[in-house]
Amino acid sequence: MSWFESLVLGLVQGLTEFLPVSSSAHLRLTAAFSGWKDPGAAFTAITQIGTETAVLIYFRKDIGRIITSWFRSLFDKTMRRNHDAQMGWLVIVGSIPIGLLGVTLKDQIEGPFRDLRVTATMLVVVGVVIGIADRLAARDETGGRHRAPKQRKTLENLGIRDGLIFGLCQACALIPGVSRSGATISGGLFMGYRREAAARYSFLLAIPAVLASGAFEVKDSLSEGHVAWGPTLFATVIAFASGYAVIAWFMKWISNKSFMPFVWYRVALGVVIIALVSAGVLSPHAAESAG
Repeated sequence: MSWFESLVLGLVQGLTEFLPVSSSAHLRLTAAFSGWKDPGAAFTAITQIGTETAVLIYFRKDIGRIITSWFRSLFDKTMRRNHDAQMGWLVIVGSIPIGLLGVTLKDQIEGPFRDLRVTATMLVVVGVVIGIADRLAARDETGGRHRAPKQRKTLENLGIRDGLIFGLCQACALIPGVSRSGATISGGLFMGYRREAAARYSFLLAIPAVLASGAFEVKDSLSEGHVAWGPTLFATVIAFASGYAVIAWFMKWISNKSFMPFVWYRVALGVVIIALVSAGVLSPHAAESAG
């Protein structure tokens, strides 16, 4: 992998990680359209450490309260009713599905799931799902001629059942094209949560899963030596900087804007990919991963 490739791929990772468009799909597609080797699942997992570091810094006050309250609740029973302490447990519970499926499906994630036809299909299908969830949320927020606006849930209403459902939605993002934020936020909208509440929990929920995945790939890469560390670390820094800017923008934008621009983009991109693969312009299978 060249330094220019790492610059471009780091920007792509940072700009798309927190938007409901699938960063793993865009990394795969950027390489395919540019004629580069597939950066691979290891590159994706390691550069995501950069974007999750941006989450840690952006939500540092929330995370500090949650961790402090959670530790105190281990020894102080009165703290177990504290919302921040409960959020600590809910992040742990919500991380279980992706942890189990990530280990179980590791070979599929690094192989068949990276087929461009799978990516394109997921872009379209999940795009439609996000669109439906967005319309339901908008209907509740605005009401109608014969219906008053409906109060949607906040994170104060989050319980174990909803936490697990959020976690299952996040696990779907193991397939390129799904989008971690798109799956979890749309899942939250279907369950009746406010847009910003679903987004905030989505970002918090991703932290243990992404950091664990990145650490796992770092361990494997150190022992097997199949990662170009210089370009990969450079891409991780670029992903951090661009990712932080996107979080700041997205959290302001999501409170009162529709997801429909992302929906139309996903569907259009998926259709174009299917057409190009069908015409033989793009190979559906990844080239040998870049090292």
